[in-house]
Amino acid sequence: MSSIGTSKGILEIAKFGVYVTVPIVLMYAFANNSKNIQKFMGNKSYVVYPPEGPRPPSPEELREMAREIARKRNGQ
Repeated sequence: MSSIGTSKGILEIAKFGVYVTVPIVLMYAFANNSKNIQKFMGNKSYVVYPPEGPRPPSPEELREMAREIARKRNGQ
């Protein structure tokens, strides 16, 4: 006979049952009732964006600034 014994075999079967039923019960609890997942996930803000900074100048404004700098250099 094996050295495992019947009490250890029953324990392994019970552990396997727990490992299988816990994910199934959790999936049933959250997948069938969307209010549960909103309560669980909705209270946390996972992505916090920094405040929006000033926008960079447009290409036309950059060209105009470059022209002004060139005029100042040519004028000296």
